[in-house]
Amino acid sequence: MTLGPALADRSRWTTERCSIAAVLDVLNTRAAFLVIRECFYGTRRFDDFVDRVGMSAPAVSRALKRLEEADVVVGTPYREPGARTRTEYVLTPAGEELLPLVVALAQWGDAHLKGGRGPLSYLDATSGRSVRAVVTADAVDAALPADAILVEPGPGARR
Repeated sequence: MTLGPALADRSRWTTERCSIAAVLDVLNTRAAFLVIRECFYGTRRFDDFVDRVGMSAPAVSRALKRLEEADVVVGTPYREPGARTRTEYVLTPAGEELLPLVVALAQWGDAHLKGGRGPLSYLDATSGRSVRAVVTADAVDAALPADAILVEPGPGARR
């Protein structure tokens, strides 16, 4: 990436209000990422998250609570006959927007940690073609390399 003129002198600005840091405050544990992955795979119930994520119930509980607070998942009470009330979790629209991140993580892991032989394939359900995460300009299908991206102050930057 190339820093624009307003950011070129790195000593004149900080990253204290960085959106990436804010995301990491929410997705700050392995459990949080794996809970989101499981939501995309259809997991809804707490005990199923614990089994599928392979982490302790307290770790999964903390992740779900933090994801709820950040409006990434929403919990809905349900009750099966003769059982106590429990909670089902589903992604919110904001959580659904994490799909490119999940696909990108899987794609990178397949390529760089699994020797190009990932355990799962992500395919377009209609065409059967591989799905992959890429960075593009608005309304352009071609992927952009990092050196084609200009970074400028955004609307939330301090002036």
